[in-house]
Amino acid sequence: MILTAAHTASAAANEAPTGGIAGWATDLMDSLGAVGAGVAIALENLFPPLPSEVILPLAGFAASQGRFGLITVLLWTTAGSVVGALALYAVGALLGRDRTVAIAARLPLVKASDIHRTEEWFARHGTKAVFFGRMMPIFRSMISVPAGVERMPLPVFLALTTAGSLIWNAVFILIGHALGTRWHQVSEVVGLYSKGVIAVVALAVLTFVVVRVRRAGKGEHRSTR
Repeated sequence: MILTAAHTASAAANEAPTGGIAGWATDLMDSLGAVGAGVAIALENLFPPLPSEVILPLAGFAASQGRFGLITVLLWTTAGSVVGALALYAVGALLGRDRTVAIAARLPLVKASDIHRTEEWFARHGTKAVFFGRMMPIFRSMISVPAGVERMPLPVFLALTTAGSLIWNAVFILIGHALGTRWHQVSEVVGLYSKGVIAVVALAVLTFVVVRVRRAGKGEHRSTR
């Protein structure tokens, strides 16, 4: 019986990733337990290149190995999501509307009318954007900044962020828990979703730039007549 338990522990250790982001997250969880998973997710919010679709299933796998409780890791990762989002909300609030508008106005191809339209859109759809944005790559982090700039009421921001984060975290942690040693299959599948979102955003930006350049060209052509 003792030999079987030792063999199981040894096998679980061998199945744990040892390199890259997964290895880094594993080291955090080994050192801090479920709190380490929460720290990793808080940092993921601040540095979007850190993928939650790797960290969360890995946390679910760790829970399936008995390193900490499933509910415990879900609570800690959701707390990490909220802490990271609050930090970016604070950045937006410190920048304020006037500074943000001044910075955006200096960007090439951006007009004051674009900024006003964005503000109007956020006024109408900000609550949905914050909630559903928590379930989209890149936007998970970035949506907190305009929420801070527009000074969305903090209780509303916290409620929407907590709810959206809880859903996103629970899905990936539970799948990772169910898959066990095959937890990495989640990130492989979700990687396609992330690439699709990035492709759509890139296409939208490219379309915006092309339309603006063409309009600018037509304006110059008219002025020379």
